Amino acid sequence: MKFCVIGLGRFGNQLAITLAEKGMEVLAIDRDESIIATIRDKVTQAVCMNVENEASLQAVGIEDMDTVIVAMGEDFSQSILITALLKKHLNVPKVIARAVNKIHENILMLVGADRVVFPERDLGIRLANTLSFALVEFVQVSEKFAIAEIQPPKSFIGKTIAELQLRKTWQVTCIGIKKDAEEINLISPEYVIVEGDKLLLAGTNESLADMAEQAE
Repeated sequence: MKFCVIGLGRFGNQLAITLAEKGMEVLAIDRDESIIATIRDKVTQAVCMNVENEASLQAVGIEDMDTVIVAMGEDFSQSILITALLKKHLNVPKVIARAVNKIHENILMLVGADRVVFPERDLGIRLANTLSFALVEFVQVSEKFAIAEIQPPKSFIGKTIAELQLRKTWQVTCIGIKKDAEEINLISPEYVIVEGDKLLLAGTNESLADMAEQAE
């Protein structure tokens, strides 16, 4: 997959580096040469250029990208102009744009953005949901896999492990129940969760985060 990230502030910079670390081909673009210098060795290609120039974008092969992320958000008008340029003139298959408010989002969608994201808002929501899920302990087993000890939400109380359908709904597995200092490692699917139990759940980082966001 080929990605281009335009605008290398904190959000764009981290996005570009993370995509590259996951084995994606990443073209990073910014008009600040000092920023380009810091990321050049971490992505496939890093270019300092005027991002509002259609000919310059064509010259770096923007039309060959599978997805372009317009990561600047503070410059309201610039992000709208670039999004429109990418979709209406350069026919980029997929453009994801960062917005700072609802009006910004609406305009970006009108000019052709395939998806609009709110990194700051989404991060805040994700953190709040995770905290409200009463995560007691989190152990990273590998880069993508972890074991979490959680206080079960109220909707879990009185239900059996089987009834919760953890694997089907969130792709996580309950590997044990902790009561006070005692751990019950082998539990029946018919075990009924009660107040005071702590669940030991295993799954990918993403599946555990999804469960933290959605379980009530």
